[in-house]
Amino acid sequence: MGPARLATERRPYSLVLFDEAALCDSEVEKAHPDVFNILLQLLDDGRLTDSRGRVVSFANTLVVMTSNLGSRSVQKSAAGGLGLGFGVGEDVEEDTYSKVKELVHEEMKSFFRPEFLNRLDEVIVFRPLKEDDVRAIAEVEFKKVMARLADKDLEVTLSPSFKEQVLKEGYDPAYGARPLRRAITRMLEDTLAEHLLQNAAESRKDKRAVRLSASETGEVQVEVLSRLSDSSDKSENKVLEEATASS
Repeated sequence: MGPARLATERRPYSLVLFDEAALCDSEVEKAHPDVFNILLQLLDDGRLTDSRGRVVSFANTLVVMTSNLGSRSVQKSAAGGLGLGFGVGEDVEEDTYSKVKELVHEEMKSFFRPEFLNRLDEVIVFRPLKEDDVRAIAEVEFKKVMARLADKDLEVTLSPSFKEQVLKEGYDPAYGARPLRRAITRMLEDTLAEHLLQNAAESRKDKRAVRLSASETGEVQVEVLSRLSDSSDKSENKVLEEATASS
């Protein structure tokens, strides 16, 4: 609680996040009961008192806590075990989501003390990611990599087949988009790094633009696209020479 106290003392109007590491079902059993006593004081009185008797106000602070409680129910629904997944109707999806919320709330009641739950203004159960959500996340990650590569004077084009293969290997209904970053690193960044190392002796202009695609078996393929050919270089040099001579 020390970092939260110090940060709130410096910036009273802030958001404090207690991540799942402190409240998830695999860790909270190891936590000392005083942790919840501190949270009760924070949520009830809007303040914290440290071991030296100093009081810090949390009256203007938004407190958010995350937990893995009920994650199995959410994963089961994402995998289709409760009828929630890609391609189901909206009515079925909403009905299943309501069931998931009930299961999560029941798990919370069986785990957390009533006085702790009564101090929570709202409990939000995240919905499993849909296919469009995963695609949007992938595009954001692609753009990040493209921006870094642009600084290296390397232009990369990603074919639809490549993007589909990344989504196929980087998304698991049970784990959401967590594996996506690893798939992009392995299929995009590692592939390009290996290609550049293998072609380090070639002319820089011959490898400034490449196109990545995926075969039917899922193998990543690299195609070199020359942005400036030798003939275009010569013509450009000739134009520069003529311009210099005329001046």
